[in-house]
Amino acid sequence: MKLYGIPNCDTVKKARAWLAAHQLAHEFHDFKKSGVTVAWLQQVVAQTGWQALLNQRGTTWRKLDDMSKSTANDEASAIALMLTHPSLIKRPVLEFMGRYHLGFSEQQYQTILGE
Repeated sequence: MKLYGIPNCDTVKKARAWLAAHQLAHEFHDFKKSGVTVAWLQQVVAQTGWQALLNQRGTTWRKLDDMSKSTANDEASAIALMLTHPSLIKRPVLEFMGRYHLGFSEQQYQTILGE
């Protein structure tokens, strides 16, 4: 099991705390320190869709200029934008048994992990 995100993100903190409270071992991948690759983004997008993975509700998106925002209109351009700005990736991303799951809620994790 692997959790992807940014350590200071509140939702990532909640997910990590939930996993720890349920004694579920996981590896943490910090987007800021370790980055992301095109191949990884393509894998996640293949399962979730680029629209779900591209976080258009966060601060990073709001700070982008209109030209950058307008370029994110298909999978390739959204991936390019997320490579440049990893903070645009919906967080956290949980990788479990070959599947990727976006975001966090206790109910969602209970269902995914059978807790």
